[in-house]
Amino acid sequence: MSSDPWGRVDETGTVYVRTAEGEQVVGSWQAGTPEEALAYFERKYEGLVVEIGLLEKRVKTTDLSAKDAQTAIDHIREQVDAHHAVGDLEALKTRLDKLVETVDKRREERKQQRAKQSDEARHSKESLVTEAEELAQSDQWRAAGERLRALVDTWKGLPRLDRKSDDELWHRFSHARSAFSKRRKAHFAQLDAQREEARKTKERLVTEAESLSGSTDWGPTAARYRDLMSEWKAAGRAQREHEDDLWNRFRGAQDIFFAARSSVFAERDAEQSENLKLKEELAEEAEKLLPIGDLKGARAAFRSINERWEAIGHVPRDARPKVEGRMHAVERALQDAEETEWRRTNPEARARAEGLTGQLQAAVDKLRGQIEQARGQGNNAKADKLERELEGRQALLDQALKGLEEFGG
Repeated sequence: MSSDPWGRVDETGTVYVRTAEGEQVVGSWQAGTPEEALAYFERKYEGLVVEIGLLEKRVKTTDLSAKDAQTAIDHIREQVDAHHAVGDLEALKTRLDKLVETVDKRREERKQQRAKQSDEARHSKESLVTEAEELAQSDQWRAAGERLRALVDTWKGLPRLDRKSDDELWHRFSHARSAFSKRRKAHFAQLDAQREEARKTKERLVTEAESLSGSTDWGPTAARYRDLMSEWKAAGRAQREHEDDLWNRFRGAQDIFFAARSSVFAERDAEQSENLKLKEELAEEAEKLLPIGDLKGARAAFRSINERWEAIGHVPRDARPKVEGRMHAVERALQDAEETEWRRTNPEARARAEGLTGQLQAAVDKLRGQIEQARGQGNNAKADKLERELEGRQALLDQALKGLEEFGG
């Protein structure tokens, strides 16, 4: 018989292993010596030790599922419980029990982790749904559409919840996207209708603008082009494929008209500038008639100047008041001279002036006689009064005499 601390072989070749419950039969060995029998079953024990060690490492360092780990533990435990190895089987059972605890702990941790992940996923999906429902009311079509597409990608990357919760949240999420798409579709349908209406309006405006491009009725046509531009802006934008072409035609028609007007106005401005020079020369010639000595000659000269003036065309509007004012000043001087000459040569006026002078002279002479008489009588008060009256009559007489001089005598 042969034995070691954990097993023995009896004389019949039966191999035993020592356990806490007593010896247990491991098997029968007839092929060799008892020592070989013990060594064989000890190697089987070492194999179990290695297998348990590998399983412990897998549990600690890999993501081996609790179910697969428990299956492996049960498989090894069956071998240990079958007592088909010689060694410290209790130690193996103890290691297996600890491994079960580790697996159970990891199972619970993973359960909690899954619950946490599920809760986080629920909150994330609820947030996505809330944002999607807000975006469904947005009018920022491009930005909101891009954001909704991004939310779908985010949703796909989140873990699934329980079917009921996941379906309910997805239904709200999908409904929000559909509502946004429906509103966007309606908006762009309306926009297309508005742009089609704008296209028709602008087609009409272009047609009129092109019909006016050859007009030479400068003022009214320019005003009409301004009105057409206001109508163009009020019409809104047409479809992109039509807008640029319509604008180029509209702008081109205006450019033709305004280029022609600018050319004509440039010629007109040059002509009016030349006219201004001519009128300034005539105004200078007219001003040389002043002061007026020979009224008849001045009148004839001014008439000649004025005829040449009238033959000259328009001058620039801003220069007109000044140059015309110079001619008017000469004309007024002529009129004043004519008025003076008329008064001087008018027989009736001369007669009235001579009559008035004679009356005043007689009154002055009479007052002087009365003053001398009063002085001779010693009535100085009356004389002083008469002298004051004489001063007034003498002033009137001097003025009348001066007026009479204007008549040449």
